[in-house]
This record gives sequence, C-alpha cells and structure tokens, in this order.
Amino acid sequence: MSDPRAARVVVIGGGFGGLAAAIRLQCAGYAVTLVEARARLGGRASQHREAGFTFDMGPTLITAPELLDDLWAAAGRSRAADLPLVPLRPFYRLLFPDGSRFDYGAGPEADEEQIARFDPRDVAGYGSFLAASERIYARAFADLAGEPFLTPGAFARVVPELLRLGAAQSVYRFTSRHFHDPRLRAVFSFHPLFIGGNPFRASAIYGIVPYLERQQGVHFAMGGMYTLVEAMERLLCDLGAEVRCGTPVEEIIVKDGRAAGVRLADGEIIPAAAVVANSDVATTYRELIPAAHRPPRTLARLARYRYSMSCFLLYLGLNRTYPQLHHHTVLMPARYREHIHAIFDGHGLPDDLALYMHTPTRTDPTMAPPGCESLYALAPVPHLGRGIDWNHAGDVLRARIIQALEEQVGLDDLESSIVVERRFTPVDFATDLRSHLGAAFSIEPTLLQSAYFRPHNRSRDLPGLYLVGAGTHPGAGLPGVLLSAKITSRLVQEDLRAVRARVYSTAV
Repeated sequence: MSDPRAARVVVIGGGFGGLAAAIRLQCAGYAVTLVEARARLGGRASQHREAGFTFDMGPTLITAPELLDDLWAAAGRSRAADLPLVPLRPFYRLLFPDGSRFDYGAGPEADEEQIARFDPRDVAGYGSFLAASERIYARAFADLAGEPFLTPGAFARVVPELLRLGAAQSVYRFTSRHFHDPRLRAVFSFHPLFIGGNPFRASAIYGIVPYLERQQGVHFAMGGMYTLVEAMERLLCDLGAEVRCGTPVEEIIVKDGRAAGVRLADGEIIPAAAVVANSDVATTYRELIPAAHRPPRTLARLARYRYSMSCFLLYLGLNRTYPQLHHHTVLMPARYREHIHAIFDGHGLPDDLALYMHTPTRTDPTMAPPGCESLYALAPVPHLGRGIDWNHAGDVLRARIIQALEEQVGLDDLESSIVVERRFTPVDFATDLRSHLGAAFSIEPTLLQSAYFRPHNRSRDLPGLYLVGAGTHPGAGLPGVLLSAKITSRLVQEDLRAVRARVYSTAV
C-alpha cells in the first residue's frame, strides 16, 4: 500500500479549529496545506498592535487546557514546554446595577462566602448545582462531545439519558432550580453567551461550564491569546506542513462527485484527496461549493437555522490604569431576561447594556506601555439579520459604552484617557471573517441545533469535504473547536484509509 503522504489534505482557514485539524492530520502522515485568506492566522483569535498596545480581538481565555495538552501529545510534544499558561483568580468580577459585585472563581470558600452574602440558602444550592453539572459533564462532555453523531440512530441512542440528565430544560431553568437570588441565577447561567448561546434557550448540557472552570480553571497565555495561535503555527510548521496566508479560496473543486481540492482567488488550483473547511459553515455551502453542486436541502436547512448574536467590540489604549478592573470584568444588564431576548430576537439596539471587559494588563503589563492600560469592551448585539444600520448605530453604541464605563464601572475620565481606539462591528464579522449574518459564533447552540442536528463534521452532501470549527459539532468556543478538530481529523483518516484499501484491492 502506498505511503499516506501521497494523500494531500487542504485545510481552508487558520482559526483554532483549522490549525488543530491540520496538526492532527500532519501527525497522521498526510501532506497538509493550510490556506488562510487573511494576512495572518487566527481567524476570530486575531491580534492588533498599535503604539505599544496589544489587543486580543476575539477570545480572551482558555478553559479545558487538557484538550491542548492532548493536541500537543499527538505531535509528541509538551504543550506546557511550548506554551505555559497562567491561571486566573478570580475568573471574572461581575458588577450588578444595584452596586453589588461577585468575584466569581476566587476559590471554593470565597465563592461560598460571596453566595451567602447574596442569599444564605444558595450556598447549599451551589453544591447541588455543581453536583448536577458534574453528572451532565461526565456524559455530555467527557463521553459524547467527541462522537460525530452522523446518523439519527447514533443520537437517538443517547437521547433518553440526556433527557434524564435534564437536557430538555434551558440553562437558565436548570440554574434556577438551585439558586433563589436572581443575580446568582445570572452569574451561573450567562456562560452560554461565550459560545453564542441564549441561556433561556440553550440546553442544560451547555450549563456545564461553571463545573468545567472549577475543575480545570480559567487560564491566560502571557502575551495574549495570539501566542496560542503562534504556538500552534510553529508546531504545525515543525511537523512539515505548508502554511499559506493571504491566500483566499475562491472555490472548492469538485471532480467525479467529490471534493478534489481548491481554486484560489489568483486562479491557482491545489488538488487534494480531502478538503477540511474551517471557513464559516454557511459561507462554505453558499459560496465556496460550485453552484451546480450546492445541495438545495442543506441550503434550505442553513437558511432555517437560528444564528448566534453578534458582538460590538471597542479596543481602547489608555494612558492610565484603572485598578478596579480585573483581568475579566462583566457588567451585567439591569434586566437580564429582557436583554438576552433583545440581542437574540430583537430588532435595533437593546435598550439595556451588558459589557464584557478584558484587561490583560492586569496579568501581563507588557501588553501596554508602562503606566497604561489595554482594555477591550464587548457588547453582545443582534446579528445583521435584525435590521441595524451600523453606520449610525456604531457611534451611538460607542457613546453608550463609554458612558457606562465611566458611570457604572467607575472609570473616571475615561474619554480623555483614550490614546488608541479601534472597533469591530457585526459588519466586520461579515466582511473580514465572512461570517453569515455577521454572527459572532455561527449557528446558535440549542438542543435541536446540536449533535446530529448541527452541520456534520463530514459533509453528507459532498464526499471528500469535511467541516471543522464553530458551525459544526460540537460547537463554538475553544474546547468545542478543538474537539471538532479531533473528530474531523479522525473521519478524514478513516475515509482516506478506506479509499486506499479499495484502490489497493482493485489493483490486486
């Protein structure tokens, strides 16, 4: 049988999912070419540097570091040696409109002391919440998240058990069974927003993040999240893969009913035995597959999906520091339920404001000049299907954010302290990242848009095409896309081995 290196695999897109899939396939002996449209790898995890300030433009934290360890181990390397991580304590400081605050993840005893100040009854509820989350984690994450769920039967076999674990209820309802105080219900239910999920609609299987964080911690890579991108790129190149940036893919080549490579924007064709798309899943089917081969039923299904909210981000370089900011600070909205509804299902800018603030200089002062602060403020907002004119709304929302930071977070004289400013809007998600509707996290994670009901890691319409990343199973977020890369690379290997076996047996 021929050397597997005769088989080339093209990976479209250099986000975390594409990089991880490329690493695993190169380790398995395939010749991988990764092509990235932008000038640098990273996708949503890009980085901007200006006037001595460094801004992570997307993800800001690392959970489930064991998944990175597993990726590095597949290459025979040590993640800890290549990329040391710093644990954060607390994970986040949450600020409420009534002036109360919760330093979440400060440690088990400290968390319980803070919970008792909100409502003493909820200390016991916290224990039962973690126990229930552990049961879901042990089955839904540890055992099932690595399965591809390519057939209805594969999913049907686990449905009864998931229902017994409470998967049919929302994250918020699941959380509310254990906590009385509405602020604590918000503290322990907001995590689905990190993967584009609505806490009032996302299945309770997405409520395991607080348990996962408590078990494995929340971590930061010194120098910013882009250092993880760079570490993965170095690993991939050390393994011998080809990486080509500034190389947009115009079309996936189809030959004899199979994906057979890609055609680049400059006309060059890269033939391949398999194509792995880390590009946005809707964009892949709607634009990259040739029109004659686009599957109507899949296009219709993609049109029916609910897509995640988007984000409006302000990156601010400040000529002073604000010690009251933690590495992560969250400003909770005054009306939690109403705000979540507005960003997922409303039209126009929400009346209320929620903010997620990342201040990496609290952990790594080198991300700003001496005595300065690097700050990004993220406001979840509706995607482009909700009728907002961002040419006008961007300035309005920017003014509201600055006002909230000054008045509610206590960042006095913030406006006059800004020396560097940049923004990223839903329009940028759509144009720069080619994300359908400018959704920040692709398809919204709900029970009926998960597992078998999500776009599969192996295309069921076009043999030789595979999907990896936020829009496929198991979903968005760093843990999700790393798991999708492991599933997808396994499917590619199984299928290519089967193809080689058929060719060999025919030749004999």
